[in-house]
Amino acid sequence: MRSSSPATKALRRNIQTVSNVSTRRNLKCFQFQQIRSFGSGGDEIKMPVPNMGDSITEGSIAEWVKNEGEYVAVDDVIVVIETDKVAVDVRAEVAGTISKLHAEVDDVVEVGQPLIDITPGEPPEGYEASTPSQEEAKPVEQQQPASSSSAPSTPAPTPTASKTSSSPGPSPAPISTSNSGSSSFNRNETRVPMTRLRKVISRNLKNAQNTAAMLTTFQEVDMTNLMTIRKQYKDTFQEKHGVKLGFNSAFIKASAMALMDIPIVNATIDNDTEEIIYRDFADVSVAVATPTGLLTPCLRNVESLSISGVELAMAELVDKARSNKITIEDLAGGTFSVTNGGVYGSMMSTPIINMPQTAILGMHATKMRPMVVDGEVKPRPVMYLAMSYDHRLIDGREAVTFLCNIRDKIEDPIRMFLDC
Repeated sequence: MRSSSPATKALRRNIQTVSNVSTRRNLKCFQFQQIRSFGSGGDEIKMPVPNMGDSITEGSIAEWVKNEGEYVAVDDVIVVIETDKVAVDVRAEVAGTISKLHAEVDDVVEVGQPLIDITPGEPPEGYEASTPSQEEAKPVEQQQPASSSSAPSTPAPTPTASKTSSSPGPSPAPISTSNSGSSSFNRNETRVPMTRLRKVISRNLKNAQNTAAMLTTFQEVDMTNLMTIRKQYKDTFQEKHGVKLGFNSAFIKASAMALMDIPIVNATIDNDTEEIIYRDFADVSVAVATPTGLLTPCLRNVESLSISGVELAMAELVDKARSNKITIEDLAGGTFSVTNGGVYGSMMSTPIINMPQTAILGMHATKMRPMVVDGEVKPRPVMYLAMSYDHRLIDGREAVTFLCNIRDKIEDPIRMFLDC
């Protein structure tokens, strides 16, 4: 049998190396598949629509950050794809010039289809890599002259929605009515297409109303002791942990402990099998208002976290949500939700369940109200709590007991430390 020549052995080693590299590359679910084509202009990298999560198969083009003919460095954001859950930044895997874009704004693209062609190469003469700090500083520099100039006497033009923006367009500017002698008034309307995220939020909220037998129960809670603790220790807490001590963390922690005491509130219904699923962990979804809509990032295993742990985890998720860096993993799951309309001054509301969860706690504004304390009427800081729940699974006794459990822990925070 003829032995292999050195050239043949080297060729086999190269083939095996390429095979191993390809195997490792295919195992990375979020890494782009590169399709290399050869032409007179050199190697061209074809970037397809990346994998954006286990349950996401498509998205819509929200914004092209870079255009054809522009040079991109590695990790530069080229396009923003809006999915049913989050907006995904698609970044350049290689440095080069964009030779072709395979979709336009508002087009629906599926995972794996061609998206961008890049011709690798050196940056053109005079190219300067932009940094986040430089990009963020530009709008500020542009706005400063405007603030110092006098306001125009004519009404501001009604803004129109930009097709390259993933967030809803600005509301129409108010109409100036300072000229009392005018006999006519402007009555403009601006139509803005619903974003993909807004459509999903609308569909999910309506689905919750159509599916669950929702009922809301209320309680009032005396915030005196919790406010005293916060006032006394907020500076020490921030100095040690690097985050501010708020009220949300106490309610989130109290909710998690109540979920462990009353497991049915932490359960859910499997509509396909008509079974009840119980959990021995408390993953709390926290409603966060963002420029693109309401998001509910999830705090994991809150039953095992301290107050400082809740504050740190919540601060990280809120920052990611508001800076459009939230991921699918941050939003997935959740066994219970907490929403705080009190930051906007809400006195009372009936929050909608975040399906497939079966309950949600609504916090509201704290106001001084008269309360009977030891037989005397005294002014106390009071918050109204609301808990909406799915009456198909949770009976009134469990719902009221659950909400009173939270109330008792807030009015006497030592209960949270003693777990009683």
